[in-house]
Amino acid sequence: MVRIGAKKTTGWKATIAVAMSNYIESGSIIAISTSMVFWMQEFGFDSAFQGILAALSANAFGAAIGAIIGGPLCDRFGRKFIYTYDLLLYMVGVLIAALAMNQWMLLVAFIITGIAVGAGVPASWTYIAEEAPSDRRAAHVGTAQLAWSVGPAIGFLLAAILAPMELVGSRIIFLHLFVVAAITWWVRRGLEESQNWKRTNEERRREGAAALAGRGFKALLGRRQNVLALLFLVGVYAFWNTVAGQAGMFMPDVYRASGLDDAAQQYFLQAFLWTMTVIGTFVFMALGDRMSRRLLFFIGAALGIAGWIVLVYLPNGTPTLFGFAILWGFASGIGAQAFYGLWTAELFATQYRASAQGFLFFVARIMVGVLSYGFPVWLEVLGLPTLGGILIAILAVSLLVGTIWAPDTQGKTLEQIEEERYGRRAPARV
Repeated sequence: MVRIGAKKTTGWKATIAVAMSNYIESGSIIAISTSMVFWMQEFGFDSAFQGILAALSANAFGAAIGAIIGGPLCDRFGRKFIYTYDLLLYMVGVLIAALAMNQWMLLVAFIITGIAVGAGVPASWTYIAEEAPSDRRAAHVGTAQLAWSVGPAIGFLLAAILAPMELVGSRIIFLHLFVVAAITWWVRRGLEESQNWKRTNEERRREGAAALAGRGFKALLGRRQNVLALLFLVGVYAFWNTVAGQAGMFMPDVYRASGLDDAAQQYFLQAFLWTMTVIGTFVFMALGDRMSRRLLFFIGAALGIAGWIVLVYLPNGTPTLFGFAILWGFASGIGAQAFYGLWTAELFATQYRASAQGFLFFVARIMVGVLSYGFPVWLEVLGLPTLGGILIAILAVSLLVGTIWAPDTQGKTLEQIEEERYGRRAPARV
């Protein structure tokens, strides 16, 4: 629920207001990716420092740090607590990036932005799922995925249009993110707390200090149900995201290895790819509450693998590149990230739901960071066929885990799922 002035916004309007943070968060990753070659030319750093920047950014370790901090804070102080401060930190980071005069300013900017992105993700996905109707939860959660997809689509389109301006154009893209973040922060000032969190927190407060202690990482990791759910979601999301993270940050390098050297053409192709992701997300929103989620997940995962097989092993050329963009782009819309946002909200009790989001996002971004640190060098040394084969194998793990162990949560309320998993209620102590 959002309050602007004396008016209240509920339902879909509230979902959209919260989901806007995903636009600027994914947009920052694309801004970094599309500007990297210009920063390298301007400041003279090599591919090794490029790997460090990527690893410490919103795409990897920076976001991991923010998530591991933001998740528990979100459970302890509420979802609104993160919304009050998170975008302010984000605005500082993108403004420093826009005005960076050397590679060290750039590094600081990427770290700050990454921490802000990581802290905001658990709050946004959790809030949307908690406020969504049980029979439309996938549709509402899909809105966050939709915003996440629109960000890169617009980001790459801007990069293509502004490519002739080189570094100046990249600075403009970061400034555009600053403006959008400022508007989003202003709109979200009146955002009311998640009713699910308020109700649960009040119930536990009446039960005393012992009940309030049963939240955060200690409580999260102290129950077998939670550990199994975490392992499942690491298999589903962290493995998929390890590949998606490289695609988000280093796709221009991959395209160059595939024979596409023109930067503007790369950006237009990426804008098309992310437009396909937007279409795929609409499909997820339409079908995620209606058809078998196990089947829908399998279709998305299989199409994603098919996309990389096309890119890596078919002859270079326009049909190959567009085939990859269509398959991988569409698959990403109905793929692991959308299901991650949905299943993470459903499989954990309210008192540590955001902590679970933070923990999983931390693990996923650490995995991305490890691969990102060496990806530019490995691409040069190993070549696309070898490195691409590794990425396809990683995606296969996500497909198998998500298809085999997909949970039966469709159409159920969060309270009903909690009863089934924990008994009458999740216990205060572990």
